[in-house]
Amino acid sequence: MEYQTKQKLNRENSGSTEKLPIKFLQFGEGNFLRAFVDYLIDKMNKEAGFNAGVAVVQPTVGGLVDMLEEQDNLYTLFVRGVKKGQIVDDQRVISAIQRSFSPYENYAEYLELAKGEDLQFILSNTTEAGIAFDESETSLASGPHKNFPAKVTAFLYERFKHFNGDTEKGLHIIPCELIENNALTLKEYILKYAQIWNLEEDFFAWIENSNYFHNTLVDRIVPGYPREEKDEYEAKLDYDDNLMVVCEAFLLWVIEGDEKLKALIPFDKIDDQVLIVDDITPYRTRKVRILNGAHTAMLAFSILDGKETVKEAIDADFAGQWISDTVYNEIIPTLDLSTEELTAFSDEVFDRFRNPFLKHLLSSIALNSVSKFKVRVLPSLLKYVEIKNELPTNLTFALAALIRFYQGEFDGKQLPVNDDAPVLERFKEIWSTNDLGEVAKNALSEVSFWDTDLTQIPGLTEAVTKALSAIDSTGIEEGYKSFIQ
Repeated sequence: MEYQTKQKLNRENSGSTEKLPIKFLQFGEGNFLRAFVDYLIDKMNKEAGFNAGVAVVQPTVGGLVDMLEEQDNLYTLFVRGVKKGQIVDDQRVISAIQRSFSPYENYAEYLELAKGEDLQFILSNTTEAGIAFDESETSLASGPHKNFPAKVTAFLYERFKHFNGDTEKGLHIIPCELIENNALTLKEYILKYAQIWNLEEDFFAWIENSNYFHNTLVDRIVPGYPREEKDEYEAKLDYDDNLMVVCEAFLLWVIEGDEKLKALIPFDKIDDQVLIVDDITPYRTRKVRILNGAHTAMLAFSILDGKETVKEAIDADFAGQWISDTVYNEIIPTLDLSTEELTAFSDEVFDRFRNPFLKHLLSSIALNSVSKFKVRVLPSLLKYVEIKNELPTNLTFALAALIRFYQGEFDGKQLPVNDDAPVLERFKEIWSTNDLGEVAKNALSEVSFWDTDLTQIPGLTEAVTKALSAIDSTGIEEGYKSFIQ
């Protein structure tokens, strides 16, 4: 049997021959940015006439830019999931990236980009550790710098010098790293480098007054290159693509900005969820409390109920209804955004949980469940008590299920408990007694778990004791029914 060799993806065989002006400098060539930001830019180019090209900078010494260059900076994106209850299974060639290079090999080319007349934006995703200050970067002249904020400082200074401090040549800096105040933190480090490098005062003023730093919140699950299903995906293509990327259908990008930013980027001309707002805080809280909160609230409950994946739990009659009731009836009422907006977001979250293309094991999200519960779920429980002056039934039961989960064994099976040694050791002490009242009291009063003594909440110790007893007597489903009677 003869096998036909496929041609490597390139501009000619894909029909993606457009030459676009470089409006974006992007630090990072990984799966997330290519499935998120570059996808959006590509979509605006094709649907809204945006006419914007991207130059990609490899942030570390090792990276993918050589592979990108081999494919003329093209790659295939597979978008697969559930949207408004409907299966989404699409593919497209992304052609927004025009250039990609390593500053470690082509530093002069990197600085030359700072002189671009069309350049308007800097994007980045250098991981949470990328936005950090490195005291060893003591000189502007020591470039190429390894530290990301140092690289940006050198780039901006080159632009400042080339355009003689022109106030119209500042950039919009939009980082996507998953830290709070990502843009303002990056700005802080840029100014710090400018100080220790003894750059002129006019540069400080130019950074402050002519550049715009936009904090962001990003959300999209990007599994990346489909190694385990490589043959399945390659069969969909009539070319060879070593950089194909798989992502879910859901996308959310919340950017702190104003009307000027809205006028520069036509996000409103495409149907993806990109919001430019005055303050991203409520949206971050919404994500943590609803998306992350639902994951954490359902974790112990679902594992004790014999479920293995998030989708299996959501699709189950009892567990699925319990999780839904928890979100819509107990978490949403504690948040500040409109009920309509929160409900719509929650609907999207449940679509994501039902994604048939992702196998999301519950055991994989069990790491550090106590600290996650403290940040993601406990605030909803406490706020509910404050507003309603009563305990939220499901969140209280979720807390009891979590405490039971940390016992380590249930129904003759070992549980996938995964936490730091001090937490595990303390739970071992807590579970050294068969008195469930003492277990509840000791677990709830452990300030190192919750940053507060939860036994001070009226009725919570008694309710958790009752739930623990019900779970051990009849299991999760019958135990919950007994608990609410």
